[in-house]
Amino acid sequence: MPLTRRAAIERFTLFLAGSPLLRGQYMSRADHERIPSLDEIASVLEFEPVARAKITQTSYDYVTGGVESEFSLRRNREAFDWATLIPRAVGDVAKIDSSLELFGTRLDFPIFVAPTAGHAQLHNDGEQETYRGASAAGALMAVSHNSSFPLDTIAKAADGPQWAQLYVRRNPDTARSRVDMAVDNGYLAICLTVDTQWNSARDRLTHDANLSATAAGPRRERQARRPRRSRGVQEKTYPYGLVPQDPDLDWSIIAKIRTWTDLPLLLKGILTAEDARLAVQHDVDGIIVSNHGARYLASAPATFEVLEEVVEAVGGKLPVLLDGGVRRGTDVLKALALGAKAVAVGRPPLWGLGAYGAAGTQRVIEILRAELVLAMAHTGCASLAAINRGLVRTDFP
Repeated sequence: MPLTRRAAIERFTLFLAGSPLLRGQYMSRADHERIPSLDEIASVLEFEPVARAKITQTSYDYVTGGVESEFSLRRNREAFDWATLIPRAVGDVAKIDSSLELFGTRLDFPIFVAPTAGHAQLHNDGEQETYRGASAAGALMAVSHNSSFPLDTIAKAADGPQWAQLYVRRNPDTARSRVDMAVDNGYLAICLTVDTQWNSARDRLTHDANLSATAAGPRRERQARRPRRSRGVQEKTYPYGLVPQDPDLDWSIIAKIRTWTDLPLLLKGILTAEDARLAVQHDVDGIIVSNHGARYLASAPATFEVLEEVVEAVGGKLPVLLDGGVRRGTDVLKALALGAKAVAVGRPPLWGLGAYGAAGTQRVIEILRAELVLAMAHTGCASLAAINRGLVRTDFP
């Protein structure tokens, strides 16, 4: 049967409908070379492509990537989509109070900046600039142990509340000096991170290192392939760059840190009820449910899907906080409904920093806060105290 003109047009239309060329037209806004102004940004997710356009590929991969196939990185985000918020049609929400007290500090909202390393990769002033943005937004900031600048320098950049992250790294003397510096510079809490027994295999960073080494010639390539050593510790070397970091850390470290400072001590990196109960037994002041931004253990569970079991194990004896995958104010509300006292965000403030500096970080936090207030209003919660488990239905796979 001969092909008629009409049939030919229909076939061509069907071809276009399934063509990646047409899909590309719908994505033209995201791929456009023009960098939007800060005022044009409507959601936290829109900061990422702007930051990616402004920073190096290796810096972007360091900030954005996760361990191995990045299953847990995706799961952190997807877990929030497995929960549904239940709206309330009637309720007095003319005024919304999102304030709280956390370890003696009054905060206007339960969102803070998680400890993340190497901010100088995204902005010349690094953590100082991030701190300026967080303070301008009224948010607490936790400073990474691996920050680009020392604690005392960062502390001088702004005047908002700060916590200090701590790694022991098999060197208690160095850890104590960091705690002393935090105390001397007005930091309000110590976040001991306990999920870095060894380093991790991050495929993006391995590819970037290999590409850089190859481009620089054979000598640089040989150097890139050499296994790294732990800082200050003579260790057997292992293939593929495997390095012990805190392989023999045990619960006795809690009592030791208690002799160094009276600051609140939080454990960051708890994912199970068993570890949560042990944390309570060892008299810590708080827990951060975290899988290290999905950067260490491949196939680790999403933080949001294990939050409730950790909260139940703690039994109200200490505050439980959460980080991992938070991109919307509704994510914050879901976490609060399942028992979190507050929520930390890691990558979004860095996208804001890389895209627009301190103003970008400030805007990221302001967007999340505004979305949280809207979600509280539509679920009939005039205060954080009104948020309860009945607001959320979960359907974890």
